[in-house]
Amino acid sequence: MKKWNSAFTSLAFSYMSIVLVIVLALCSVFYIYFSGSYKEELRSKNQLILENTARTIETSVLQRVQQIYLELSLGKKADLRWAADSAFQTDLSRAVELQELLKSVAASSSDIVQGIHIYEPKHHVLLSSIYGMNFQADQRESAVYYKDWMEEMRSSTQSSIWTRARWVPEDIHSSVPGGSGENLITYAHSYPFQSSGADSDLIIAIDVKESAIQGIIENMIPSQYESTFIWDPSGSVVAGLDQVVAEQPGTSGLHQWMREEESGSFNDKLGSTSYVVSYETLPSTGWKIYSAVPASLFYEQSLVVNKVILAICFLAILLGVVMSGIWAKAIYSPIKRLVGRIKDLSGWTPEPAANAYTLIDTAFVKLNDKVSTLEETLQASSPLIKRNAVLHLLHSGRTGLPHEEELKLLGIGREYRHYACLLLNSREALAPLSSGNMQAVMERLIHQLESLHLPECRVIAEELPDKNIVVILCADESADVLLEQLSEQVLPEARQFLGLDTQLSQSSWADTLSDIPAIYTEAQTLLKYAYFLPGHHVLKDRRLLEREDSLEEIPQTMLLKFKDKLQARHYAEIEAAVEQMVQAMREGRYPADYCHFILASTVFIYSDYLKSVRYKDPSQGHSDLYNQYLKVTSIQCFQEWLLDSVSTFLAHTEKRNSDRALSTLESAKHYIEDHLSGDLSLEAVSSQVFLSAKYLSRLFKEELGITYTDYVTSRRMERAKTLIEKQNMTVEQIASTVGYATAAYFIKKFKDNYGCTPGNYLRSMANRA
Repeated sequence: MKKWNSAFTSLAFSYMSIVLVIVLALCSVFYIYFSGSYKEELRSKNQLILENTARTIETSVLQRVQQIYLELSLGKKADLRWAADSAFQTDLSRAVELQELLKSVAASSSDIVQGIHIYEPKHHVLLSSIYGMNFQADQRESAVYYKDWMEEMRSSTQSSIWTRARWVPEDIHSSVPGGSGENLITYAHSYPFQSSGADSDLIIAIDVKESAIQGIIENMIPSQYESTFIWDPSGSVVAGLDQVVAEQPGTSGLHQWMREEESGSFNDKLGSTSYVVSYETLPSTGWKIYSAVPASLFYEQSLVVNKVILAICFLAILLGVVMSGIWAKAIYSPIKRLVGRIKDLSGWTPEPAANAYTLIDTAFVKLNDKVSTLEETLQASSPLIKRNAVLHLLHSGRTGLPHEEELKLLGIGREYRHYACLLLNSREALAPLSSGNMQAVMERLIHQLESLHLPECRVIAEELPDKNIVVILCADESADVLLEQLSEQVLPEARQFLGLDTQLSQSSWADTLSDIPAIYTEAQTLLKYAYFLPGHHVLKDRRLLEREDSLEEIPQTMLLKFKDKLQARHYAEIEAAVEQMVQAMREGRYPADYCHFILASTVFIYSDYLKSVRYKDPSQGHSDLYNQYLKVTSIQCFQEWLLDSVSTFLAHTEKRNSDRALSTLESAKHYIEDHLSGDLSLEAVSSQVFLSAKYLSRLFKEELGITYTDYVTSRRMERAKTLIEKQNMTVEQIASTVGYATAAYFIKKFKDNYGCTPGNYLRSMANRA
């Protein structure tokens, strides 16, 4: 036998065996299941119809009647307090008006209401929409038709009752036998609303037509109308079953049908007939509506269904046998083509005894090995692929949105309604680590961040080229509380893995993926201010974004003040100048990049001054201050670093000055300070301190970092600025006081030093004041 024929035979027998087993099993299951399931379905359907019938009676009759009572007792149309005050006998006109109102209300609901009565129990007065006003109403011959609810309410501790149906003639005062009438159910309720029947001032009774309830039952379950009835909790028939029939010997077993459950169904016999009885509770009254259906109805229909199932199963067996051969032939054809394709692609010649299945199995083993190798390669490259996808998403404004495959790789399998971006400032914390440790810490931290749980959200975390970490939040609701929760979870994780307190920036919400580059730029901008606000762990103040567009500049006087105080070597004043500059950067509206430029300028001023005085750090030699500045992580650290360096410089300079005639230099400075208006040439001052002019000039250069001429000029300009601020001298007087023969030359030197004329400086002082 050929190999393909052997495979075909195996397929054919396999399919036939499967079909036979399935069909026979289904026959057995269906036969067993449907014999009971179909009957249960009919019972459930019957229970559902009864439930709908009970709900309709509840809403269309019982609740409407209770609503009528509420409108009468609580509404503004009827002042029942007047009736409760026993004013019936004295104000008949108002009694007539009240009767007309009762007639109007009864007429508006005539489909269910026969009449409405108000009974005043203390004086036995009855006002009725049908019978008018009756005094001593409970002692009349006609009282037999309404005395039942009167007596029950006067002794009841409850506020309302429902009576069972009773026949009431159309004319209760007529003594002629016979006549028309109707079965009525009475709803009686006390007034005031929360009083009991025994304590009530009035009793409001509403006669409800039993035919209204019977009409609903007949309309909704016409086939079971004659076997449907209502019982109250005491076991009395309220409606739907002739009370005389209920007391006959053959029907006394009906009382065994009473159940305490709210709803359900059960089987029982009445005489020789088996019934399926369903029942449902009416919540307003506590009554139960029962419906009895002969059990034979269920069995007859289920037998027909079972016969049909057996016939279908038999046909399925015949059809399955035929289809098995067709399926086997159809499926073997692609197997044959697959075997041929495998031989052509692999160039592999199988053994003569190998059948098609063996060849396919061998091919799949080889393919599985190649796929495993490819998966390992992809797994090793997946972090890089994911990182490129995140970078593509962050810069999609220039390159377009990522492909669908990239979004799925990021876990964005669907379009979210809102997106937000957080940037974690991790660069400084990772800087001391080696490249291997840095990568390991970064991978663990990113994995932990992506494991953070926020309901209905997707969190994406990835390393950026600058070693910061970006966190993208995808959510369906743009609630700030989500960003707060994410920030509260990210910061502890970062502290645990990085070992330092870090800062993060928090963007606003975006509505589409295409807006992510904009909010990423916003987060980058906010993170710039982490340097100047080290105490803020979360940067989200939108006023920081306004600083980026600000054109304000830090006054140049701050830098000049630092330079002057540095040259004067007054540490307290240098510290105050630096503090003023730092405070301005923290609280001002200056852009972050501009503030960094000012800090760098400050460092260059300090560095140039150290070079001018030939200062060498005793511990570091010629240190690169700018590179040290670049390693500083915050404005607070910058302030501490700069002041610590200045303090070291001043301490070293003081020690050096003690060895090099500091007293002589100080004498020269005092002389200059006291004779600013006189002759301060180098020769004149050197003769006063008994030094050569050349040596004195060199002392000024080495100890103060400036030439003698520049020092004298700076002191004269400082004195001139002080005199200008006092505003009590002219420019000519000030020029003469500080040693300048002409005002024009004084103005030129003042502008060279401060960038403005004395007049402009005076006006700027006035504006600031």
